[in-house]
Amino acid sequence: MTNCEKAIEILQRTHDGDDLAPQHLRLVELAVNDIVTEVGQAAFEHLYTQIAGNTYVQPWYHDIENLRKDHCGYVYWKGIQVDHYSFDKYEDAHEAALELADRCRTLEMLGLPVSTAHQAWWFDEIVSAVTSS
Repeated sequence: MTNCEKAIEILQRTHDGDDLAPQHLRLVELAVNDIVTEVGQAAFEHLYTQIAGNTYVQPWYHDIENLRKDHCGYVYWKGIQVDHYSFDKYEDAHEAALELADRCRTLEMLGLPVSTAHQAWWFDEIVSAVTSS
């Protein structure tokens, strides 16, 4: 089976790639265009095996449990959209992801819904209100 045939199957099984992590969709693109290294080809074969075997699980964003990012830059905590990122530097994105995860965990510990509004706009006020009580 060619890379193109495998890519078609991957895309069909992942809602045109929407269910793939951004880096995996990029890997499919590189494989189709035949510009992968040996390591890239091995990664593509592994991805294909996972998709074909229904064992694929999208990796956590920056290896932070419960955090995922889609192809448009939206970041999700346990499936709930909580932010939008477009960083140029990995280090900046990683630092922001760590802070976002801390905020989401804090909101959960306080029994509050995790949302963009709570973690981005009202977080400081929420924490101040709780700590001053």
